[in-house]
Amino acid sequence: MEDPMERLYSISDVARAFGVTVATLRYYEECGLFQPVARRGRVRQYDRAALERLAYAQLWHHDGLMPLADTAAVMTTAHAPERHALITAQHDAMQERIDRLTRAAAVLRHMLRRPADHPLNCPVTGAYISARVDAALTGEELPEPTFPERPHSP
Repeated sequence: MEDPMERLYSISDVARAFGVTVATLRYYEECGLFQPVARRGRVRQYDRAALERLAYAQLWHHDGLMPLADTAAVMTTAHAPERHALITAQHDAMQERIDRLTRAAAVLRHMLRRPADHPLNCPVTGAYISARVDAALTGEELPEPTFPERPHSP
């Protein structure tokens, strides 16, 4: 019986298994994310270690968590301090995105509690939008949205 750790997988098998196109896998190869270990005729073959590298790349790249170039840099950087710096930068950028999404979710939650109000006419949302305009025009830092947990009275 064939040992799954030693088995080779064709590029089309890998594409199917990972839910990507063959062209995507070729592009990932060009970026240095993973490489075939052999060829049978013209067909690229991958071992389990290559598939693990692909899975690692997808972990970061698939959901837009990290741009492909940054994913490749993290995966190919040999020196731990450089890799640590790259990961730290990505972590900080991701935290900024999380903070922005959290603020946007607060706005949406508030709007859902007041479905009849147009956002610009809502006293709370309207005031926040007006403050954003003022900050943009004066070059000040954008305000943090603050929305009551319960809807305001009409």
